[in-house]
Parts: sequence; C-alpha cells; structure tokens
Amino acid sequence: MKRTLRGLLIIAVALAVAPAPAAAQSADLVLCDRIAADPSDPDRPADVRGVTDIAASDVATAIRFCKNAANTSRRAMYQLGRAYAAKGQTAEAMAAWRKAADKGSTSAMVELGVLYGNGSGVARDEAQARKLFERAAQAGNPRGVSNLAALGGGGAADPARARELLSKAAEANAEAQYQLGLMLAEGNGGTQDDVAARALFEKAAAQNHPAALERMGAFAQAGRGGPKDAEAAKAYYQRAAALGDEDAKKALERLRCPYTIKDKRGNVVTNLCF
Repeated sequence: MKRTLRGLLIIAVALAVAPAPAAAQSADLVLCDRIAADPSDPDRPADVRGVTDIAASDVATAIRFCKNAANTSRRAMYQLGRAYAAKGQTAEAMAAWRKAADKGSTSAMVELGVLYGNGSGVARDEAQARKLFERAAQAGNPRGVSNLAALGGGGAADPARARELLSKAAEANAEAQYQLGLMLAEGNGGTQDDVAARALFEKAAAQNHPAALERMGAFAQAGRGGPKDAEAAKAYYQRAAALGDEDAKKALERLRCPYTIKDKRGNVVTNLCF
C-alpha cells in the first residue's frame, strides 16, 4: 500500500518530538502508560512502548488510572483524553486535552487543533486550529508542522513549507524523518529523491518507527534509493509487523503467497503460497 503524507482531516493520532527523560512515576501513571501511552508522544518515557489505538477492553481501565495520575502528570492528562476519545466521549476528551495543552503537551495541542479544524464536537474554527498547530510546530511537533502546512495560506496546502519545517524537526525526531522521507519519495513539495528518502527512513527505522521500517522493507525489496535486498526487506517487514504495522503484515503475506491466480474476468481465485 502506498504511503502518503497524512493531512489535517485524516490524522487522528498525535505525533511529536523525541521522548523526554524518564522520571519517578506513580503506580497509576505506570499503568496509564502501559495501556494508553501514545508511541510518539514527546512526554512518553523511552522505556514505554505505547499503543497506536487503545483497545476497547482497556478503555475503562485507562480512564481510571490516567484520571488518578492526571493531577500531577500532563502526559497522563493527555492519555486520559485519548481514552475518552476512544470511548467516543469527545467533550471529555477535549476537556482533558485543554488541561494537558495548558501544561505544555504539544500532542494535546495537535489533537485540539484537529477537532477545531474538523468541527468535531466544537464549532469549526480554522483560526483556533492554526494557533494550536503553530504552538505545537514551534515546539518541534512534526504533526503540528504537517497540519500547519496543510492549512497553508488562506486554507491552501503548502507542501514546500511542510518540507522546510519538517527538515528542522527531522534532525532529531523519527516521525519527522518518516514524514519528510514520504515527501521526498513522492516528490511532494519539491524534487523527488529516493536516495535521500531512503536515508531518512533508515534513520527512523533505527529508532523502531513502524511505518519507517515498512518503507525500508519496500525500498529494499524494490531497490529504490539503494541496493535491492530481498532478505533485508523481509527482515524490515518482520520488525514492522511485530510493532503492529498492517502494511508490513500484508507485505509479508504477499512474500509468502506471491502468485495470484485470476479468472477470465480478472477476479482473484486464489494465491499460491510457499
């Protein structure tokens, strides 16, 4: 599946700068992190893996423990908002994210900006969305950068500006490296450059960024921007799949069952597997 840079209206998961150093934590915060941490939240400790989506069976538990920890942790307050959002309680999620944003959570700023930009649970307010994205972008949040560029001037997207802003964030952040790599690979906002894209994906993959690992698998498999290496491609896909990347799982299945048998109308009848 072709990866594309996600825009304002379809991004739902906050992505930000490098993790902050670990500090003393309460039992409630440890449990909140375990089931509700965002893998790319800047406040997430390096030893916390995080989850892309909070499991439905964990939502009630996440709300309980994150609420207990939220008074002393902006990370827990942001994660409490994630839990409420997973439950479909937008008003409660917004309240938690406002408190987290007031304490400096850039991930919460972006989530609020998306809600204002989409008019989800609140009157649509592009000016407010822009302010929130600007605050997050100035703090180095790649998703704040991407969404700010997506708003552009007068509402028009500005890929060239996105490249410029992402280049700064990509100096130390895996998500920014991945997003900028996508733009370079697709020639979005400037010259198409597979070699530079592959180098960025490799940097992000070294930090166990799931989507970057998948892209490295695809580039190694096709020989884009560097040597073609089927074994390396499979290894990258396996690492990405282990981290939950669905495209990597599909790529591994295609490697296992590479031949497709179709009928006269072009409909898939079956796949031949090894």
